[in-house]
Amino acid sequence: MDSFDLSRRLAAEALGTGILVATVVGSGIMAGNLTKDVALALLCNTLPTGAILVVLITVLGPISGAHFNPAVTLVFTGKRELPVKEAILYIIAQIGGGIAGTIAAHLMFALPLIDLSLKARTGGAQWFAEAVAAFGLVSTILAGIRFQRGAVPWLVGLYITAAYWFTASTSFANPAVAIARSLTNTFAGIRPIDLPGFIVAELCGALMGMLLMNWLLGRSEVRGPVAMAETSH
Repeated sequence: MDSFDLSRRLAAEALGTGILVATVVGSGIMAGNLTKDVALALLCNTLPTGAILVVLITVLGPISGAHFNPAVTLVFTGKRELPVKEAILYIIAQIGGGIAGTIAAHLMFALPLIDLSLKARTGGAQWFAEAVAAFGLVSTILAGIRFQRGAVPWLVGLYITAAYWFTASTSFANPAVAIARSLTNTFAGIRPIDLPGFIVAELCGALMGMLLMNWLLGRSEVRGPVAMAETSH
């Protein structure tokens, strides 16, 4: 990451978030065109999203860190791994890229460039689900970096694939993606009025994930059972 200047890192964040959103929105539109079965449509939306995350994190991660998510960017800023000024630019790039991704998806399916969503996604259960989704995402990223850095693209892709199905909100877990999805009145949409609840929940979940992982993964002088057993022979 240090070998790439800020402009290239910002371009990677915008590009990655844009392709991610284009995949989420585009696969949702395609699913809606192909089937009226909601469960099948969700599956058709899930698999491309998980797959593209593996690709994007693998190819763009070495450039920018592959955040593609303001919540993730804020976590790394909180860990003092990204300066505040750069974090702000990352978030702007992510939001801009996400909006461009929605527009690209609409262009591919001959829809209006911007079409504000009418799909209601609100209420305590949905907000809690988003907090859980973001908590799990951040926990997966931080633990993955600590123990299996090379596997992080797969870990994130698999986590989001699973979270689509075990969370009531279908796991947005990303404020930039949520904003972009408010601009599409399709399967993947969310009403703009519902954004604040989702974004606050996502940021709270990400913060809780960071705090727990900071403690859980922290170095300790106390040796675990395996190490103690080894010294007893």
